[in-house]
Amino acid sequence: MNIPFLGHRRKKLGVPDAEGIAELLAECELLRSQASRAGFRLDDSAASLEALDQLVPRWRDDEEILPWLGNDAGLYLGTVIVRTVPGAVWEIRSDGQPVVRLGSGREFDVVAFGHEWAGSGVPELSQLYAEVAEA
Repeated sequence: MNIPFLGHRRKKLGVPDAEGIAELLAECELLRSQASRAGFRLDDSAASLEALDQLVPRWRDDEEILPWLGNDAGLYLGTVIVRTVPGAVWEIRSDGQPVVRLGSGREFDVVAFGHEWAGSGVPELSQLYAEVAEA
């Protein structure tokens, strides 16, 4: 569609601001509040993933919180990977799902991993991080 008064705006959209997207995905408010209540702060490190793996999963009884917490857990895992694994970047798939892409080209659907962790505790977030970091 060509609407003359809009000019060439659509062509200028280009690639989204990667740093802005990374900051937005790193918020993980619900997960950070759970960690805070448990007495620790999420500092975007691999050690914080180990601390999360030790949380008592009280959220599993709450059907409303479970999907949100799973989403946050996956986004937080992705944040730690992107901030600590060289060459790892966030990528938004065509379906809108954020994934982590390693320098090797391998893609990880960290949100799916987060949902699995929130629902059953397996696989552990720290274990997933270790597997990705050595890949």
